[in-house]
Amino acid sequence: MKIKKRLSYIFFAFISLPLAAICQKGDPNLRLWYNQPASQWEEYLPMGNGKMGMMPNGGIHKENITLNDITLWSGSPQDANNYQANEHLQEIRSLLLAGKNEIAQELINNHFICMGPGSGGGQWGCFQTMGDLNIDYTLNKNVKPLNYKRELDIQTAKASTSFVIDGTKYTREYFTSFNTDAGYIRLSADKAKSISVEISLNRQEKASYQIQGSQLTMFGQLDNGTDGKGMKFITRVSTTVKGGTVSYLNDRIIIKSADEAIIQVVTDTDYKQNDHLTNSERVLKKAISANWDQELTLHRKKYAALFDRLALSFGAFKQLQTPTNERLKNYQNNPSADPELAALFFQYGRYLSISSTRLGLLPPNLQGLWANQIRTPWNGDYHLDVNVQMNHWHLGPTNLSELELPLADLVAGLTKNGAKTAKAYYNAPGWVAHVITNIWGYTEPGEAASWGIANAGSGWLCNNLWNHFAYTQDLNYLKSIYPVLRGAAQFYNAALMSHPTKGWLVTGPSVSPENAFYLPNGTHANVCMGPTIDNQITNELFKNLITANELLGLEDSFCDTLQQKILLLAPIAQVSKDGRIMEWLEDYKETDPQHRHISHLYGLYPANQITIDGTPELAAAAKKTLEVRGDDGPSWAIAYKMIFWAKLKDSERAYKLFRQLVIPRTDTHINYGAGGGSYTNLLTAGPPFQIDGNFGGTAAIAEMLIQNNKDFIELLPSLPKDWSHKGYIRGLKAKGDLTIDMQWQDGQITMAKVYSKQKKTINVVYNGKFHKLNTILLK
Repeated sequence: MKIKKRLSYIFFAFISLPLAAICQKGDPNLRLWYNQPASQWEEYLPMGNGKMGMMPNGGIHKENITLNDITLWSGSPQDANNYQANEHLQEIRSLLLAGKNEIAQELINNHFICMGPGSGGGQWGCFQTMGDLNIDYTLNKNVKPLNYKRELDIQTAKASTSFVIDGTKYTREYFTSFNTDAGYIRLSADKAKSISVEISLNRQEKASYQIQGSQLTMFGQLDNGTDGKGMKFITRVSTTVKGGTVSYLNDRIIIKSADEAIIQVVTDTDYKQNDHLTNSERVLKKAISANWDQELTLHRKKYAALFDRLALSFGAFKQLQTPTNERLKNYQNNPSADPELAALFFQYGRYLSISSTRLGLLPPNLQGLWANQIRTPWNGDYHLDVNVQMNHWHLGPTNLSELELPLADLVAGLTKNGAKTAKAYYNAPGWVAHVITNIWGYTEPGEAASWGIANAGSGWLCNNLWNHFAYTQDLNYLKSIYPVLRGAAQFYNAALMSHPTKGWLVTGPSVSPENAFYLPNGTHANVCMGPTIDNQITNELFKNLITANELLGLEDSFCDTLQQKILLLAPIAQVSKDGRIMEWLEDYKETDPQHRHISHLYGLYPANQITIDGTPELAAAAKKTLEVRGDDGPSWAIAYKMIFWAKLKDSERAYKLFRQLVIPRTDTHINYGAGGGSYTNLLTAGPPFQIDGNFGGTAAIAEMLIQNNKDFIELLPSLPKDWSHKGYIRGLKAKGDLTIDMQWQDGQITMAKVYSKQKKTINVVYNGKFHKLNTILLK
């Protein structure tokens, strides 16, 4: 789009869409619903309150509800640093500079990786399922249920199942309360004495079951990888029944002929020395004493304080009678008939974030909060070469910035061991994290040089930390993270070395996650000096720390050193002879041209170093890079490419990738290549289920609606034709702590408002022109 730089001073009013219409409750598009029970776990409906998760399958005669707790991990803290590794650093670097990358890689495998089995060992651990709540219903199995419907309302964070058997309508309702920290399930019918059930708990391993008074309990202890005495956990279940009888037999609660039954569920662990037995008992007592209607009202109110900050529509909703699984199928054939599916997917990403993390606990892992296995795929841990970062990219623009703080806490917890790792491997000050981590503070390289030696993890995490400040402008927060940013910068500053022929300062040894390249002698390797992503991250981190120093008035002399180093760093990107962004310092040929990782475009996003207006040559090279990479991949890679194309303002290519992101999938095998798509519950598929595709897709849609540039904000930079006819968004955020409402028709902005805590004038681009807008003061 060519922008006409004609300035106009405008103060927009809300001219054609009243705020009440935007904020209306009961949006029918904010529901996932189905006319049959889930046929596999990936179709269960996810609920959570940032700590506890529940996923019901809506079974008719036997219902399975998967339980999770965000803190339930096996493993334990470990020191897997090889403290002799730095003795081999100079030799490794010399081999790399001599072009003997494959020999350097072998040396790293022998002397420069973690001690022990790394992420494959018991001490590393993994995020695990809490187990299952099972409800066996006494119903006529010879009669086919009528009017079956199961639903998840993401506007109220409540699920339900209903059907008719023998003329009786049965209703089940579920929510994980944001008020009392318990899960609630209400079983009811429109005829008295119709509720007869048996309730049990089960877990695949390391669990015991017991009736304690009127409670059903499941408790156990996970493996810590050393003496077996790892994290302890407990699940407590109780019931409140109207009419009928309740009895307790071994490991079951039996309810007969009740008018209504409410089941209360509480999970807890001893993570960080939490007194899980006492606290879970306290929470359950509070849950039992709560009135259903009052508890549901308080739950909705606290959830709405986050979710209702933003509303989005891409047009009139016409899918009221179409189940979500059918919407997904129909969308592939006629996407223009259902533009609101994108709005649902966008809001679903926000819902999943609110449900899977909270202040004071843990950030969402590879599966968010939801898992049904003991050994979750990829350990359900935190990957630092895109995945955990992608889990947070959407939070700033979608008005959920405080949900980034659990990640900031996790990163702060890495710095102590990260300092040991920096010293052990690089003899450097500061701290470093490589490519994977867990709740135990792991920062060492992984167990193989080909992927585990990537040292950009800590720098990339600092991008997330910085972006929280960029959106909130919270100087107290900036002051709190300054030591974390500084420590990371100290490491990169000390670990840089001068390339003998190019003269640039570069990192090494490192890799471009998780790709490999051919050497001139025909062999291939992963390990190199100065991969493009490292150069981009180092440049960005140094500049962010310098800015933070100025904003906080710290007069940190270390920033003077960084200012000089920036002038000597390798360029943020080079263009290869075939017109693409070079992934490595040398113009190597990659072994897999369609590799799922596109790390060398970090400067395009999440950094803002490559832009159409500021660096048009690099932007063109980035486009060619994406053309060669192709559009397929796991869901997270599809979402990342969608973001890239949105940044390059190719709205239809970004839209094509969104359509690919929601292709219906059922397979669950471990996948590293093409595939992607979504399960019918809209959880994205790698396959298997991996939540970064949901969060990345939400971030991509936000990028299509608004882009932050150095001197201006652009509205609707990449709006595809199918979303352009008529729409609105309220509560979208821009960097600088700005809140934006806008409305459009036929691709043209018809209304825009910008709010801020202090009145200011900002540059905004829309409808192809520059405008100066006076912000409206937030009360």
